[in-house]
Amino acid sequence: MIVWVNGAFGAGKTSAARELLDLLPGSTLYDPEVVGAGLGQLLPEKRLQEVSDLQDLQIWRRLVVDTAAALLQEVGGVLIVPMTLLRQEYRDELFGGLASRGIAVRHVLLDPGETILLERLARREEMAEDAADHLTAYLDALYWLSTDAYVIGTAGLTPRQTAERIAEALRQGVGRCDIVQTPEPAAETVASGVLLFDEQDRVLLVDPTYKPGWEFPGGVVERGEAPAQAGLREVAEELGIELAVVPRLLVVDWEPPAPPGFGGMRLLFDGGRIPAADADRLVLPGAELRGWRFVTEDEAAGLLPPVRLNRLRWALRARERGVPLNLEAGRPVE
Repeated sequence: MIVWVNGAFGAGKTSAARELLDLLPGSTLYDPEVVGAGLGQLLPEKRLQEVSDLQDLQIWRRLVVDTAAALLQEVGGVLIVPMTLLRQEYRDELFGGLASRGIAVRHVLLDPGETILLERLARREEMAEDAADHLTAYLDALYWLSTDAYVIGTAGLTPRQTAERIAEALRQGVGRCDIVQTPEPAAETVASGVLLFDEQDRVLLVDPTYKPGWEFPGGVVERGEAPAQAGLREVAEELGIELAVVPRLLVVDWEPPAPPGFGGMRLLFDGGRIPAADADRLVLPGAELRGWRFVTEDEAAGLLPPVRLNRLRWALRARERGVPLNLEAGRPVE
């Protein structure tokens, strides 16, 4: 198990985490800062200068997960991870990666309050100049942090008292992140997505809890399953909608392997329009999806990762023309 101790810079995460070691027998402190320090020695200076925060490097996020899994395999017990995590898409990638390895996560947030945080940041020489910006980033993230993590108000508490509050929260079972465990592929996969539309022809997107970016309803085709039937099954499981007609194929896209991913075939089907009354009754599995919305093609550009956005655009063109398209790496095969 991992106890992820979150909070703004200056919230006292590391001090509380060290005290927590005494309260959780067999626990180990794992500070992802050591991963960043290692990358600082390994990556070319030019690459490091391209980002303002090492968390923006995909290699950092993957190594944080891989190192946590290796540590747990080596020492067992509980890993205590004091790390600021303010971007929800990075939370999804990190916690989803841990879930795919069967590692449970308890997420707690230390919140001493705005005034105390600003005072602490101003006293830290390396952050004093940007103290207001750090505080703003934290406050902007509170809208999702407060629903995802168990919040512990730490104003007036010593690090030991804070650690005791965390230990008590763990005993009560709060802060549990119930994320669907989607095992990482070991080979190429076939996946089916279904595009569903409202009466204004906006497309339905869903927000997974276990990976960054929005997505189409759908998932991996199971062994012996027809791709279109997989799309029907996933729509029923994810949204509670039983489609009466087998969806029409829009695109087949061969996704090339991009290590550590294996790629595979990606299919998008046209699931048709959803009546407004049915849309109002959508039921999401909380461990897998946190939200849904109908969007225009332009709005989708701000939600979907580039690969999925490109696939969506070709699928919409295929829908307009009434002819399915064969894509390779997101481009039509002439």
